[in-house]
This record gives sequence, C-alpha cells and structure tokens, in this order.
Amino acid sequence: MMAPSGVSMKSIVILISGRGSNMEAIVRAGAPGARVAAVISNRADAAGLAFAAKAGVSTDVVAHTDYAGRACFDAALQAAIDAHDPDLVVLAGFMRVLGADFVRHYEGRLLNIHPSLLPAFPGLHTHRRALAAGVRVHGATVHFVTPELDGGPVVIQAAVPVLPGDSEDSLAARVLAEEHRIYPQAVRWFVEERLTIVGGACVEVAGVRPACFALHLPPLDTE
Repeated sequence: MMAPSGVSMKSIVILISGRGSNMEAIVRAGAPGARVAAVISNRADAAGLAFAAKAGVSTDVVAHTDYAGRACFDAALQAAIDAHDPDLVVLAGFMRVLGADFVRHYEGRLLNIHPSLLPAFPGLHTHRRALAAGVRVHGATVHFVTPELDGGPVVIQAAVPVLPGDSEDSLAARVLAEEHRIYPQAVRWFVEERLTIVGGACVEVAGVRPACFALHLPPLDTE
C-alpha cells in the first residue's frame, strides 16, 4: 500500500507465536500509508510464518529457547525488530511475557490484543474464567502495552454475548471473530495518527465520540 505523496510509509512489525490469525487479519485488511515490514516469531514452527512469507512479508525467528534468560531474549528480539525501524509493533498471539525495559523501548507504539473486556479477566484462560463467573457479556480489547500485564490504555473493545450452553471453544470462536475486526481497525487508527494517550490511562480516538470510548458491538444473534 503506497503512502500519499510527501508522506513517509509507516513500518509495522508483527510478533506471533502460533497460527497468527490476527496477524493474517491485519495483513489482509491493510492500512493506507503503512506496510507490514516483518513478522517475527519466537517459534520456528509457528504456522503464521508460512502465511506471511506467501504474502510477501519478511519473516524471522528469534527462538526464546536459544537464550539463557528473558533479558537476553528481549535484547535479541529488540534487535531483530529494530532492524526494520518500525513505527508500530503489534503483538498478535505472542506468547512470551516481555520485560519492562523492552516495553518501555516501544512505549506508545506497542499494541496487544487480549481476549476479554479489560480490566476484567487479565492473564490466561479468560473464556473459562468468564464462563465460571457467569458473565452475560464477554469480548476482546486492543490496548497499548505497559509494564503492567494487560494494564495498558485501552484503544478499542468488542463485546459479544455469552449464550446459554456456551463452551470455552464456542465462546472463544465468537470472541476471535471480533478480534479480527477490531485489531485491524486499531492499527489503522494508529497509522492515521488518530490515537492520543491522555493521562497515561485513556486513549482518545480522533473522530470517535465520546472521547475515551471506542466499542464495537456486533449484531446480536442468538440463533
């Protein structure tokens, strides 16, 4: 995708650990004025690498098992990312906890997607926990990454109903479909320079009202 005349093309690096379905959604959606410069995985067998290569995106592997500790791995990963001079780094199912120094290096340009309506259910096993809690609404959140796990400023959320008889798998599938909608949207807003972090906690999206609120509500289908 070409940038408008006189405007530099923004570079995006996406990190994955597995199939990379959110990475695929972002690559397929595209964003005017930006290009996915690279997809990097911590696992050589990550299925998403094949899709990225077929799409003409550079791929790389920085295997966490090759390093003695998290600090060494983070440093190697940072070097691989910075080789592409990214404007934005996107975590798309990247299953490694990143250290505070790494996160601060990409402050304001590191996005993650989490399968819950944060601040509810941070961490792992979100769908199981949502079902156990008996909530009627679940969803997904795109947020800027901070050293606090799943605690960064929220960019956009998508809500889905929790239906009678839902299993972890059925609920996860409903949430994932919305992840594929909102993550490309968040990336596009970033590329368009419409996101402003206010007070370290709130993200204002230019053109979206009210301020500090961006929620995608899919049609309710209970059949």
